[in-house]
Amino acid sequence: MRESAAAQRAQKKFEADFSKRQQELSKLGEHLRKLQENLERNAMTMSESERAKREREFNEANRELQRKDREFREDVNAFRNEQGSVILNRATQIVRKIAESEKLDVVLQEGQVVWFSPRIDITDKVIKALDDPKAAK
Repeated sequence: MRESAAAQRAQKKFEADFSKRQQELSKLGEHLRKLQENLERNAMTMSESERAKREREFNEANRELQRKDREFREDVNAFRNEQGSVILNRATQIVRKIAESEKLDVVLQEGQVVWFSPRIDITDKVIKALDDPKAAK
């Protein structure tokens, strides 16, 4: 499915929508690193109030980065889930149509059953046998 045009379009949309935010996060991370280096390098020569001010600035920047990073990851996951679901649902419909038209009994994808004919489903027989105390002997 990753090779399909729909998946490639989704990937391009993902890159367009999220690359700018990823760059912003990188810039914020670099800014935070510089604040930390400055604080560590100059902490001994700063006044108590200046050091406290710089520590507050660092902590605020760190919280902001963590918040934006968390929002970014949530948005990425939501986008991927949504796009993946759309593509998977469409693919499943297509597989079912092909399987029925070609009279296939089972369609596998990387070890997972994608579709199977109800004719070969033995679930009810297994449940009945599990529930039958005579079958346990």
